[in-house]
Amino acid sequence: MNFQDRVAFITGAGSKRGIGRETAKQLAYRGATVILADIDFEGVKEAAEEINAQNGKASPVQLDVTNRAQVSSVVQEIVGKFGKIDILVNNAGITRPTRVLEIPEEEWDLIFRVNVKSIYYLTQEVLPHMKRQHYGRIVNLGSVSGKRGGGVFGGSHYSAAKAAVAGFTKAVAREMAPFGITCNAVAPGLIGTDITGGMLTEEVKKEIIKGVPVGRIGTVTDVAYTIAFLASEQAGYITGEEIDINGGMHID
Repeated sequence: MNFQDRVAFITGAGSKRGIGRETAKQLAYRGATVILADIDFEGVKEAAEEINAQNGKASPVQLDVTNRAQVSSVVQEIVGKFGKIDILVNNAGITRPTRVLEIPEEEWDLIFRVNVKSIYYLTQEVLPHMKRQHYGRIVNLGSVSGKRGGGVFGGSHYSAAKAAVAGFTKAVAREMAPFGITCNAVAPGLIGTDITGGMLTEEVKKEIIKGVPVGRIGTVTDVAYTIAFLASEQAGYITGEEIDINGGMHID
């Protein structure tokens, strides 16, 4: 895969052990200019410095993906500086392990704002630029929780939000296919990231692995490689798909 001359915009890229940061690395090391966005500016600044130190091309931006005005401003800034956005990876997301009877309305709304509404904001802001150049790759982060109705650490609101991401992905794919734009999603199972790290004790890990046929917890690289492929020119005939990355934990 060669991303030379491609401009990629990745949200939620500040976490040290996160999917967003690893995806940025995989794209940058294959030639892309990557813009890393996160509400945690120090995180994306550190990630960009790491990529640039390895002869990559990376720029950090601070972004609250739930703020429409900020999203619009950042997209305009990127297009103004680099002339285009070829790849959008909607990776920013949060989860809460709250049981359905205990979910307060504020938490429900927060989960949907970060995991779903932000994708609507970003996609709607970026699409006009992709349409103009008749090329684009959008990859959204779903989850096994959205397919099987819950996971290890996600509540029913998280499952509902990730199911919504899948539906949005398919609809956008149908609408945008005539313009050379693909829209796909990946649905990771349990991945060893900073989000799950604090809850993933050795005892819990052993219990989870019993239900994973390949016999291990997933890595951020497992997910980032798949995102990179879907973001490549070679994946131009794949759209509207949700790719499972779960080691066989859930097969449909």
